[in-house]
Amino acid sequence: MKTITDQATRDELIQRIRALTETSVPLWGKMTVSQMMKHCSQWDEMAQGKKKYRQSFIGKLFGKMALRNMMNDKPLKRNMPTVPSFKIKNKPDFATEKQKWIRLMDDYQNLSGDGFMHPFFGALTREDTGRMVYKHCDHHLQQFGV
Repeated sequence: MKTITDQATRDELIQRIRALTETSVPLWGKMTVSQMMKHCSQWDEMAQGKKKYRQSFIGKLFGKMALRNMMNDKPLKRNMPTVPSFKIKNKPDFATEKQKWIRLMDDYQNLSGDGFMHPFFGALTREDTGRMVYKHCDHHLQQFGV
């Protein structure tokens, strides 16, 4: 399974991010390309420990089971629910969000520690973090056809 901790995987994702344009339209979902990039940047800040979250009650009940079911080579399903605080309602600047997301992708070369606390899945190991970050990025890049 691909992981963000691998340089070749990071390079592939950055190349795909660079292929996004202001006119990129989603194949599913309601986000604009700028909203998607801001959403992914916020997610990556969480995964890198730059923003902290607590696990929700429902996540404590079902998070680990759901995580185990997702840790495979299959892409994430379309239209999966998102954490409410990661729903972007404004109109972010395309160029700013694109550069920020690429910068965050580069930051994964310095990923350390034991992982992070996901608001639904709970505590992730460094290995699970690497895999989940790849799956999340890939999911949204596929959403926009890149």
